[in-house]
Amino acid sequence: MSAITSPQEEKSLFGHPMGLYVLFFTEMWERFSYYGMRGLLILYIATSATANDPGLGWTTKDAIWIYGWYTMLVYVMAIPGGIIADKWLGQKKTVMVGGILLCAGHGILAIPTKAAFFTGLALIILGVGCLKPNISTMVGGLYKPGDIRRDKGFTIFYIGINIGAFLAGIIVGIVASKYGWHYGFGLAGIGMALGQVVYIMGQKHLKHVGNFIGKSEDPEVIAAAKKPLTKIEKDRVIVLLLSFLIIIVFWAAFEQAGGLMNLYTDVKVNRFLGSWEVPAAVFQSLNAGYIIIFGTSIAGFWVWWRRKGREASSLFKMAVGTIIMGIGFVFMMFASKEASSENFGQAAMVWIFLAYLFHTIGELCTSPVSLSFITKLAPLKYASIMMGIYFAATGFGNKLAGLIGESSQIEAHEGVLLSGIDEMNTYTGLIDIVIDKDTISDYPILHDKNIEFRSDVYLNDGAPVFIEHEGTGNLGELFELNSESRTALIAELQDYEASADNPMHAKLLFEKDEEAVKVEANKGDGKDYSMSFVLEETQNKQEYKTFMFITIFTVAFGLLLILFLKKLKKLTHGAEDNEGTMHEETEGFELADN
Repeated sequence: MSAITSPQEEKSLFGHPMGLYVLFFTEMWERFSYYGMRGLLILYIATSATANDPGLGWTTKDAIWIYGWYTMLVYVMAIPGGIIADKWLGQKKTVMVGGILLCAGHGILAIPTKAAFFTGLALIILGVGCLKPNISTMVGGLYKPGDIRRDKGFTIFYIGINIGAFLAGIIVGIVASKYGWHYGFGLAGIGMALGQVVYIMGQKHLKHVGNFIGKSEDPEVIAAAKKPLTKIEKDRVIVLLLSFLIIIVFWAAFEQAGGLMNLYTDVKVNRFLGSWEVPAAVFQSLNAGYIIIFGTSIAGFWVWWRRKGREASSLFKMAVGTIIMGIGFVFMMFASKEASSENFGQAAMVWIFLAYLFHTIGELCTSPVSLSFITKLAPLKYASIMMGIYFAATGFGNKLAGLIGESSQIEAHEGVLLSGIDEMNTYTGLIDIVIDKDTISDYPILHDKNIEFRSDVYLNDGAPVFIEHEGTGNLGELFELNSESRTALIAELQDYEASADNPMHAKLLFEKDEEAVKVEANKGDGKDYSMSFVLEETQNKQEYKTFMFITIFTVAFGLLLILFLKKLKKLTHGAEDNEGTMHEETEGFELADN
């Protein structure tokens, strides 16, 4: 097992141990790699396999499904990662192993094949499982029990995480947008390699933390490892397990950022700044940027709040954070209303900025505090395992986020292209096409390119009609719906009472089969094209309902937690009562003056 050992006197910087800054930069680069890749992940999966920069070509619903599983497994693997540290290697060595696995995983993602993609994801899952719970526990091990610097130390550590995430969202997002998905994945891997170098070089500042205590000769450490849990320790474990329910709810809502909100920003938000369209992945940096800006202020506010004699327990902060984060989805409701106010409409970027702002304030109240809370309450011999369970709870929250995101995406109606090349060319006309970085003017179907039409959709004598939006062409002549989609579409149009005067709207996407594209003899033959679409009005309504559900549930959950706060605090047996007795003379210096 590994210990949260009492650190000896060592060199400090800005009132904190030097080891904190080694872990700070290690985690900063690890999070650069993770969030850089995460910002691209769902967009890459959902991008057509026959696009100019091809992705996997999965539906948005399936893309959210795989994203939910991936982000869950990344954190659930923290449980075996904690066990490995506690039972065999210690936290410090397990972090080293995790870093090596992450370097390998991110490097393999840069290879543009499906096999490499899924192999890279698997290695990243294993690597994060080894690194994440143990490096966080090591931060707690830098401080003695009751040290008021602990929460601030975790906040500094958290700011490091978000510097990495902020840089990744911008740099990796822009690189992937300009040069291709796999260049972005490769850049994320370079970030991980830098983090591993920092960790190796900083070992001299981590001598007294994260060591394997199974071989310790310290009688107190050996006794702590063998003795059974006391009544107080058991109660604290109970309250920790209950707090993990908060974590699941919080991250189920918050992790819409990389899934549903990422896709929504890509499709439903006007991302133009002048003539430049901001890549959707860049918006993933907003959360991290806000944390860098407001992290110190939020931490300082809670210190001030406590000094005023007001409720400032970790559980209270987590409840307040959940409520504030939930309120952020109100702005997503506003975005959805604005986007649906006109045909094929888009929302203003300001709603995304505001939503992420409230999500970030909620996160700063909840996440660093919950990490510190575990190191205060977890019994010594189960320190890494409890941290592993915390990250597993985060993983289950991520999976729940995926399920919620999936529920927001309606099933696409599907069909096949019937018309010939000449008929399709009549509708598309000549367009600019990029071929091996050269731009030519030609018909897209002659180069197996994807084709999209905006269409008004309504019923006429019980049959669906597809007319060019702002045009007169009958797009329904180009394709045939399969029987299941036709039946479902008719029912949908009937419910909406769609007519020529009050049509519904859809973007009809024609894609050539991925395998057919690979055969040179098939190039430009106009065959093997499928067609899919969702009705804009139905999709907008479903997304609005999803955002509203998240808002109501998270706010109600946070209020319920506050209602039972006193009973939960009793189970901690005063674990936080003595805070403020140590290092109070340096309070406000470590963060405010950095």
